[in-house]
Amino acid sequence: MDVTSRSGRIALITVGVIALILGGVWAGQGLNLIPGSFMTGNRMWLSIGLILAIVGIILIVLGLRRRGRTSQ
Repeated sequence: MDVTSRSGRIALITVGVIALILGGVWAGQGLNLIPGSFMTGNRMWLSIGLILAIVGIILIVLGLRRRGRTSQ
């Protein structure tokens, strides 16, 4: 995938937002803030959620910073 193209940037941002949302939900369940799942209160899901959220933030930043490069 060419991350300098518009579609590549949109894909990075989209995957980043999804990862950030999922990571936030999993971290919330791991912290026992969101009840009703086998993940509730399990610290392992807090760790996984935080890592996934950080990856999501990194992908979003990369997607926003990439610009189409022109040949000079």
